[in-house]
Amino acid sequence: MIDLLATAAGAMDAQRAALDVCARNVAAAEAAGPNGSYARLIPDFRLADDDNGEGTTVQFTGTHEERGTNVDVITEMIAVMNASRAYESDASLFDVGKTLDERTIDMGRLA
Repeated sequence: MIDLLATAAGAMDAQRAALDVCARNVAAAEAAGPNGSYARLIPDFRLADDDNGEGTTVQFTGTHEERGTNVDVITEMIAVMNASRAYESDASLFDVGKTLDERTIDMGRLA
């Protein structure tokens, strides 16, 4: 069950990083003004095995520029909504894992 918690926590960290990138994009677009331009940053992720090779986590590895495009606030808001929903899903998965761990511990006490 601990692997479930670690995987969900890693995914939540990755989505938080994606939200940070979206916030930077919007802030840079606002700072550039209506006639300015700012290349949109896209978050990069990868799946990584944990140290003992038993589980897989999602890791934020940085960003890359989307060449030839400027930041569009509507596109960024959609990206924020997607990242927020994914974060909520990961948080729900974490809660399920936590509940399973608690019930397993309770069953061990009764035995």
